[in-house]
Amino acid sequence: MTLFDGITARSVETPGLTVNVLEREGDDSATPPERTVVLIHGNVSSALFWQELMLDLPTDLRVIAIDLRGFGGTEHAPIDATRGVRDFSDDVHATLEALDIPTAHLVGWSMGGGVIMQYALDHPVLSLTLQAPVSPYGFGGTRRDGSRLTDDDAGCGGGGANPDFVQRLIDHDTTADAPTSPRSVFRSGYVAAGYETAHEDVWVESMLTTSTATGNYPGDAVTSDNWPGFGAGGLGVLNTMTPAYFDVSGIVDLAAKPPILWIHGTADAIVSDASFYDFNNLGKLGIVPGWPGDDVAPPQEMVSQTRDVLDRYAAAGGEVTELSLEGTGHSPHLERPAEFRQALLEVIGYVGHRHDPAPPTEAIILRSSD
Repeated sequence: MTLFDGITARSVETPGLTVNVLEREGDDSATPPERTVVLIHGNVSSALFWQELMLDLPTDLRVIAIDLRGFGGTEHAPIDATRGVRDFSDDVHATLEALDIPTAHLVGWSMGGGVIMQYALDHPVLSLTLQAPVSPYGFGGTRRDGSRLTDDDAGCGGGGANPDFVQRLIDHDTTADAPTSPRSVFRSGYVAAGYETAHEDVWVESMLTTSTATGNYPGDAVTSDNWPGFGAGGLGVLNTMTPAYFDVSGIVDLAAKPPILWIHGTADAIVSDASFYDFNNLGKLGIVPGWPGDDVAPPQEMVSQTRDVLDRYAAAGGEVTELSLEGTGHSPHLERPAEFRQALLEVIGYVGHRHDPAPPTEAIILRSSD
């Protein structure tokens, strides 16, 4: 792994598997939970993606980034998708227990946003920061209200992965020779046009840590009589977020509601109301033939679903902050690091503690029951 100066990696033994974590040199293991931040990456990535943010956060915080199973340096154990993302969230909990961290501020990116919402359903947390999160109703195959389009989640899950992209992960392809290479996918899907960085090789390295062993990425599929001809299987990463197995909208009913920061970009190609990774949207665009129409297979309104659930969370007494960044893609922490850092410090209650500047108020929308 390519670690930036000031970042260290170590293995943490849990009852289920060996987990890799990244930490900052000099962080104090006795730091209280109120100043502990835990970072959870998304699909086809790893904790390596968090390194810039880790180094940019105040030094009196304790900051930890965890590799989920099948990613980064964590053991590549099979994933039971019929549990939704609970295998992932249970691993996070076991890791924090091993580190003697009873609770913390959790930050989740994309699929990691779903992981930390599931975590909050099962364990107390101090705050949730959802960066470009998967919809609370999963990825694909639902109407605006979260109801499923088909009984077999047609068009969702492991069958939706591009085989050439999977093969290039296996081959550790670092080129940009094809649209399906990990580097090309990073440029077209993870960030918006115009993003520049000296660390792209590290981000591609992170993507290439993805395990393609049976039970990991992408997962299995079943044949379906419904368009486009496949449905969700029961193993692997992509199937964890299918609507049969994944629904974290129950956060609305939490008795103790942690404050939530939702941060997302308006140019996100992956999580949006017209996602280029949603088969129903691809069918509507004519990219996948035979689309049966909006009445049968409407594109999933991912961002609108998240807003609906968070509005209900606020109406039920929770505190929600939305930061929508114009022209930003799927990775605000990379593309707009200053705004991301300031908003995160605000939600964890750090702003003002060490005279950090407040986030730009014109970009923040506050919603609560008040």
